[in-house]
Amino acid sequence: MTERAEPSPSQEDGDQPVVFIVDDDASMRRALTNLFESVGLKVEAFGSAAQLLQARPPEVPSCLVLDIRLPGASGLDLQSDLAKANIQTPIIFITGHGDIPMTVRAMKSGAIDFLTKPVRDQDILDAVQAAIERDRKRRDLNKTVSTVKSRFESLSSRERDVLSLVTSGLMNKQVAAQLGLAEITVKIYRGQIMRKMGAKSLADLVRMSEALGIRPSKPDIQT
Repeated sequence: MTERAEPSPSQEDGDQPVVFIVDDDASMRRALTNLFESVGLKVEAFGSAAQLLQARPPEVPSCLVLDIRLPGASGLDLQSDLAKANIQTPIIFITGHGDIPMTVRAMKSGAIDFLTKPVRDQDILDAVQAAIERDRKRRDLNKTVSTVKSRFESLSSRERDVLSLVTSGLMNKQVAAQLGLAEITVKIYRGQIMRKMGAKSLADLVRMSEALGIRPSKPDIQT
């Protein structure tokens, strides 16, 4: 049976971070739930990997506190299943059965921490806060990339050519020579690109191109 903690009034905000707990020990789920709620975190607790997989992926910063040994699929199996589904929630393993091989496998697969029971309250709280902050930054970056990608797609083919050359370090005169355009035309294109991309400077354009993974054109420099 899924255990869901009731959010306090301060947790009704749609951006409230969530801590997911998966542990087959009901007393451990209750203890962790009480601990996380005591510092204002929203909690959803599950008794098995299958229960978590039935839940909707989180749309807010979150992390998963996961026991290594579970009925059915193990914690390591769940980690693998989440990765295959491209669910990037940071994972903190917590177990009374931890050993070096398990730790190595978990960390190599992307877990951000591996704690052995009994765990100090402050240690698990610190790990959870660090995991949530990492997930928040990842989500912010993804949102930024999505916005920049949308703006880039609004550029014409010629504007993209100019963007590629400008971000490679060429001056307007050199871009004009590369594309067979008048320098004034390149200036016009450059202004349109700045406006459409929401850039305030050439440095902004370079950062946006890097965020999209766009490689600047290799210029055939003409003076």
